[in-house]
Amino acid sequence: MRTRKLFTAIAGSAAIALVLAGCSGGADGGSGSTEAAAETPYEVATDVTLEGSPTFDAMTKAGKVTIGVKEDQPGLGYLDAITEERTGFDIDIARWMAASLGFGEDQIDFIAIPSQNRESALVNGDIDYYVGTYSITDERKKQIDFAGPYFETGQGLLVKADNDEINSDKDLAGKTVCSVTGSTPIQNIKDNYPDTKTTEFGTYSECVNKLLDGQADAVTTDEAILIGYAADNPEELKVVGEPFTVEKYGIGLPKGDDVLREHFNTTLTDGGDIWKALYDQTLGQSGTTVEQPAVDNY
Repeated sequence: MRTRKLFTAIAGSAAIALVLAGCSGGADGGSGSTEAAAETPYEVATDVTLEGSPTFDAMTKAGKVTIGVKEDQPGLGYLDAITEERTGFDIDIARWMAASLGFGEDQIDFIAIPSQNRESALVNGDIDYYVGTYSITDERKKQIDFAGPYFETGQGLLVKADNDEINSDKDLAGKTVCSVTGSTPIQNIKDNYPDTKTTEFGTYSECVNKLLDGQADAVTTDEAILIGYAADNPEELKVVGEPFTVEKYGIGLPKGDDVLREHFNTTLTDGGDIWKALYDQTLGQSGTTVEQPAVDNY
């Protein structure tokens, strides 16, 4: 007999059987981890100056960097509720960028921001930058800027393990699909799958619970997030089909801070070995290999 496993706002255990990666959804609140990633393939820079970056000036004045993240996505952005340790590829990218600016782990405040509030958090100055399965889109560029991309992935589908009706996005007509409010995947379903019903919540954990309870037929977001949930509960959940979009993850920045954007882009471009090391110790634990994408210096 199967034991039903519900996911809290901070998703189950950190089972890193992930492959490619995903696009949004988070929980509220959060603070910096008490412990950095197990291995750090970079050093904290010293004597950093970024003339013309108001965001860096604000960080320097505060003596810390405030980073928006996700915390319910195993392998990407995950907060262990017991140890309060943050892990995942996105978290490590966020730490690396902070280190490139001269900020160590004890000078980072992590704040989990729901998908629908990411742009406003940057516009209002609540966070200095955002790293958390944040797809680069022209619509978002109207309000904020992006460094990167630092990763590429695609939208997928999570269904119950005994579901034999949904095998790809071509089988969604008449079905109810759940995703996070304000995310790229839910907007894609609304725009391009008019015969599909949608339901939205603040986190993917809530969507997974609705799927398990039979109130949704599928959950959609980027594939690594879904594989993480399926790996955490393989008797109940599975990922089906092939990715049906291309998503490029960027580092969300305040609009117009070209100096900071160029600094992050240079750090990513020059740090290929660091990028690979961070990938290998997180998403790469699944055995997958991917290429680091070239940054877009728009």
